[in-house]
Amino acid sequence: MADNQKKGNAFTNNPIVKAVGTQKIVVVLVLIILLAFFSAASSAFRQYSTILSIMDYTYYLAFLGIGVTFCLITGGVDLSIGTGLVCYGLIGGYLITYNKMPVIVGILVTLLVGVLMGAINGIIVSMGGLPPFLATLCTMMIARGLGSLATGGLSVNWPPTAAENGWARMLFKIEVGGVKLPIGFIWVLLFAIIMSIVLNKTKPGRYIIAIGSNKEATRLSGVNVVKYQTLAYIFSGFFTGLAAIAYANTFQALAPGTGAGMELNAIGGAIIGGTSMSGGMGSIAGTILGVFIMSVLQTGLPNIGLQANYQQIIIGMVLILAVLVDVLKNKKLT
Repeated sequence: MADNQKKGNAFTNNPIVKAVGTQKIVVVLVLIILLAFFSAASSAFRQYSTILSIMDYTYYLAFLGIGVTFCLITGGVDLSIGTGLVCYGLIGGYLITYNKMPVIVGILVTLLVGVLMGAINGIIVSMGGLPPFLATLCTMMIARGLGSLATGGLSVNWPPTAAENGWARMLFKIEVGGVKLPIGFIWVLLFAIIMSIVLNKTKPGRYIIAIGSNKEATRLSGVNVVKYQTLAYIFSGFFTGLAAIAYANTFQALAPGTGAGMELNAIGGAIIGGTSMSGGMGSIAGTILGVFIMSVLQTGLPNIGLQANYQQIIIGMVLILAVLVDVLKNKKLT
């Protein structure tokens, strides 16, 4: 029995499968099946505009997913990223729209507020000892109220492309010869590569993985657990700021009090991609693939005529399935 488990089978022993990972290949196959199904079921899904719509969802979900992956790998979670996205985007956009500040100032403030909130989350979890779920649930509520307070309850539109200061929107979509190009994917790919290197090839990344694998053993080995656990949440805050910039410059308006639920799509994408909720395991590439599945579902389900309530039910079922797979995988490993 043990020899058979070690030997595996022809699929798992394939060099490509070993290099890429079984779960990533399964996710790619699921993604292909979803694309084929929606394309066959709806002619509207086969339009170029649908590709643009999928990418619009992917930009901000990918950034949220990259950041929260680090929290999940430590064995934690960051529930504040959904309302945080809206809060940070509201604050940065308010400075641009109502205070007439340069767009670059709004971008930097958005990132700075995200980093500060991430640091607060990290300190509460690592030094305060609060369970990550509870700590970030509280900061989720704080972010929701802070966004409304900062803008006086006003919705915010970041400058449109045609405006003199609308260059930020062209970071994610440009028009060439009458055709809109989703160049924001370049940013997603670039940051995904950078953070993959950080996670797998640097000391902070290895320590973050070690904390999720065995926090006490990591502490006893001399690693500053507080420092690196906090760093994971700072990464999450920074990428939530990036997600806010992407969202604000892709869609029309940011409204106070919204954003709840976005975090579930990002966390779900990370789990689908192979990141374990128990900690110690995960990859940025897997998260990006998982996020694509969530984006395809969000775009494809309306195209086959399903109302919003049914969409939420199906996406919820997908998240349950992803968590069950993660639980079963962890049981098998133990």
